[in-house]
Amino acid sequence: MRGRFVFFGLATGGIVADLDSEATATFLPASAPGASIAPPMNRRTFVTGLGAVLAAPLGVEAQPAGKVYRIGYLTFPPVDSRLDSFRKSLRDLGYVEGRSIIFEIRSAEGSGERLPDLAADLVNRKVDLIVTATGTAAIAAKKATKTIPIVMLGSGDAVRQGLATSLARPGGNITGFTMVSPEISRKRLELLREILPKTSRVGVLGCGVAGPVSKDEWAETKAAGDALGVRLVSLEAHGHEDLARAFVSAATQRVEAVLGLDCPNHVPSAMLIAELSLKYRLPGMFPFRVYPRAGNLMSYGPNVDDVPRRAATYVDKILKGAKPGELPIEQPTKVELAINLKTAKILELTIPPSLLLRADQVIE
Repeated sequence: MRGRFVFFGLATGGIVADLDSEATATFLPASAPGASIAPPMNRRTFVTGLGAVLAAPLGVEAQPAGKVYRIGYLTFPPVDSRLDSFRKSLRDLGYVEGRSIIFEIRSAEGSGERLPDLAADLVNRKVDLIVTATGTAAIAAKKATKTIPIVMLGSGDAVRQGLATSLARPGGNITGFTMVSPEISRKRLELLREILPKTSRVGVLGCGVAGPVSKDEWAETKAAGDALGVRLVSLEAHGHEDLARAFVSAATQRVEAVLGLDCPNHVPSAMLIAELSLKYRLPGMFPFRVYPRAGNLMSYGPNVDDVPRRAATYVDKILKGAKPGELPIEQPTKVELAINLKTAKILELTIPPSLLLRADQVIE
């Protein structure tokens, strides 16, 4: 009997192709919810160290030897650098792809409206566990099932979004990690003004405010702008093809800097955003250090490098019988500041020495 374990998050066909020869994966693009490129392998497997103790509701029963968990991965944007780290962390915990776990991967390819159908498809496969890498994926999974355990790699305000009763004791079938807080939104604006003290008009590069995640982050950022006396101008770009138009709008509206929201669709376009920022001479502040590494001015946000490892430990606990609703949703333990000095020089900006001393990473 095969178990099923589904992973929602970010991935590309290229990442799926990187699965090692012993791994089994199914990748279903949103445009073809029923398609697969790698059918599950039929091999007899043994998993040691699992007892026969029954788990409580909303946990996964401890399984006898031979149980194979099916891991699925639902991607909203086309890229997720955390997938490989998550898989390695599960291997470090003793799980062997193709023997004790099998991956199923689903892609919404940047279209949020496709997530519900993909979530329903994975639930219909009677999976053991769902892992989501974005808040939008978590919402789709939560709506699709009230019984299958869900572990989030990241979300916005999980309580406000209706995903959890509280962070300390989320309840229901969900747990994981949250990445956004009002304090971080305000701090990003404050740091930007340390470099540009006279800035009063900032363009907010978002991915649309239709969904609850984007609405919450926009509201938090708008509140921070009001408190600091900064007028915020909405610049929407749902995907790569919309970014050039967004920067033309920024120039037309005479914004003095750009603040990027946590948009998964924008991460693969970090280099294009840097090119457009330089073209229009707009300093940018972004949520993750992948942006300054790609040539943008700066970032301030949680260190997400350790999240896949910590999420894997949650998955392991649930597979061994823990209730997800009793595992606290964790917030970032470290928030990092990264500055690209090369970009600052091109934009003819002087970075205050005190800010450089506080930076966790300075790119020269």
